[in-house]
Amino acid sequence: MAAKLKSDTPGEAGILTVEYSLEGTVAVIQINSPPVNALSHGVRSGLMRAITRALAEDAVEAIVIAGSQKIFSGGADIREFGQPAQYPSLVDVIDAIEQSPKPVVAAIHGVALGGGLELTLACHGRLAADGARLGLPEVTLGLIPGAGGTQRLPRLVPLTQALPMLVLGEPVDASSAAACGLIDRAVEPEALFKATQDLALDLARRPLRMTRDLPVRAIGDANALIEAFSLKHEARIKGRDAPAAALAALRDAVSQPVETALARERAVSLDLRAGAQSRALRHLHFAERQVFRYPGLESASPRAIERVGIVGAGTMGRGIALSMISAGLPVTLVEPKADILGHARTAIANSLASSVAKGRMLEADGVAASQRLTCAADLASLDDADLIVEAAYERMEVKQDIFARLDQVARPGAILASNTSYLDIDAIASATRRPQDVVGLHFFSPANLMRLLEIVRGDRTAPDVLATSLALARRIAKIPVVAGNCHGFIGNRMLAVRRAQAEAMLTEGADIGEMDEVVESFGFPMGPFRMADLAGLDLGWSAAISRGASIRERLNEAGRHGQKAGAGFYDYDAAGKPSPSSVVMDLVRGFAAARGIVQRRIGRDEMRTRLFLPMIDEGVRILAEGIAVRPGDIDVVWVNGYGWPRHTGGPMHYAEAMGLAEVADGLSAIGLKPSRALSDLVAAGAPLASLAHPEA
Repeated sequence: MAAKLKSDTPGEAGILTVEYSLEGTVAVIQINSPPVNALSHGVRSGLMRAITRALAEDAVEAIVIAGSQKIFSGGADIREFGQPAQYPSLVDVIDAIEQSPKPVVAAIHGVALGGGLELTLACHGRLAADGARLGLPEVTLGLIPGAGGTQRLPRLVPLTQALPMLVLGEPVDASSAAACGLIDRAVEPEALFKATQDLALDLARRPLRMTRDLPVRAIGDANALIEAFSLKHEARIKGRDAPAAALAALRDAVSQPVETALARERAVSLDLRAGAQSRALRHLHFAERQVFRYPGLESASPRAIERVGIVGAGTMGRGIALSMISAGLPVTLVEPKADILGHARTAIANSLASSVAKGRMLEADGVAASQRLTCAADLASLDDADLIVEAAYERMEVKQDIFARLDQVARPGAILASNTSYLDIDAIASATRRPQDVVGLHFFSPANLMRLLEIVRGDRTAPDVLATSLALARRIAKIPVVAGNCHGFIGNRMLAVRRAQAEAMLTEGADIGEMDEVVESFGFPMGPFRMADLAGLDLGWSAAISRGASIRERLNEAGRHGQKAGAGFYDYDAAGKPSPSSVVMDLVRGFAAARGIVQRRIGRDEMRTRLFLPMIDEGVRILAEGIAVRPGDIDVVWVNGYGWPRHTGGPMHYAEAMGLAEVADGLSAIGLKPSRALSDLVAAGAPLASLAHPEA
């Protein structure tokens, strides 16, 4: 670029938010608000001043808008939501661009998301660098675009492409954007700026068109396309306000004058912003970023992880191996049983091939990932590993034996991690002479797909081991939550409370299917009994010590280990379809009679209260004990690991939205004494955040 002219667009903190320069007869306006070039008030003001300046200078024939810091724009500044509106709004800036008598062209690199993409939609031309991503992800925050995105997008791209972008928040890459007409073309990154200038000057010699004046691009009946899409994705959008609003906005694009549709879009966007679902989703947006910042690790440097060992080639071990090799880490998978190891190798190869076939992975990347896997039968092969993850059977004696042997073969400084989902990480570490190097890495099944990773800190886990675990999570695209050491940690400790209530109500006469329906109607993908059957009822069960003390023990004793056995709480046909089981109901009635429990009809309201409120109270205990350092950490665990409906924000956010006093009253109404921590919060009128770690 030519030397920049002195900018007259300082931001709120005195730093430049927009830079203005001349390249011959092209005015270059560069958004300069790192790290994501959010369209804050300072940026919007700078853009408006720069556009006004470019229009006033006779020497300027065309205008180019570009980003900086390897990004065009990440969209609106969410921190400004809820604040009084300030001129210029993004709508004001976009209107100025679209109505400019001089052509405005966007040079898109990195990402153009949300309001950033809306800004480009109003430009007279758009070029993107190869590899750029473009999208309108507002629905993921419970919103719809509020600056014309719902109206301009379907005028540039076919309606069939606009639907997934607007209703599901799915982004597209530069090549796909070029193919559907979202951009004029994709170019090599080093050629982007010159190509954008050339396009701008070319447009200066032709009549300009405004995107809003174009017709909606639809082949056939547009409303029929919208309805078909809505039905196809009903499970994904049911109960969520924003996708429904996006569909309505697209219907307006088809049937209403553009000015009417734009006004409706803006009004609905503002209404959604003030709504409960958007508040919940924005809470999660920030919570999922905060989990990477754990108090006390500010000076801890992560250890280098170049080679990973995994002990155990069962379902979990295979999934962890896939996560690692797909992220570029060489893995040695150790399993003493040759048949299990061979099956694991085949399953991993098939999974990689499936990812390639579905377009989720390039063929070359799939080949490279497979070449990173080494299979072995002996723990001695892990002597050069920087991280060793144990994924063996969930029994303390098994894990302690493995860790004692790893202590003999692992190099000094290697991190020894257990994938335990319940067990005491300190007891596992006690089998070694290096408890400072031991940590829990609780992956969720299937480990290569589930995003959550619970990192369990032991009493003596070193800070740099926690820092390494957090860095590893980022590297393998997981969302990590650090948890203290207790039985079940965060997620399974709360799950155990829900499970106890579900099985207690079952004994008292509640219907299995109805309890599952109550949980699923709230937004969970599965109710407690269907989920238990899928996970396996024998998880953590031992025939040697089973005494028929619970319904679950009796089911296991009867060989009803869940869906994999064709029988659990439900009966399963060959296709895995569940149906009510008379065997289970007879077993339950006998179990209740033996304990003198008179069964009764339990209504859905009572089911809902008993399934949700006790586990929420357990979450308050977890927070008060310091097992979780923030309420949002608990929400992140339950949303990403257990299917808690995202649009409600997670159990802790849901509890505060309900009112902590109402939670306490609800517990009392079903005969359960609220925890001391919850009672103290209610008495003080304090929020859950008051229990958070002071540095969190």
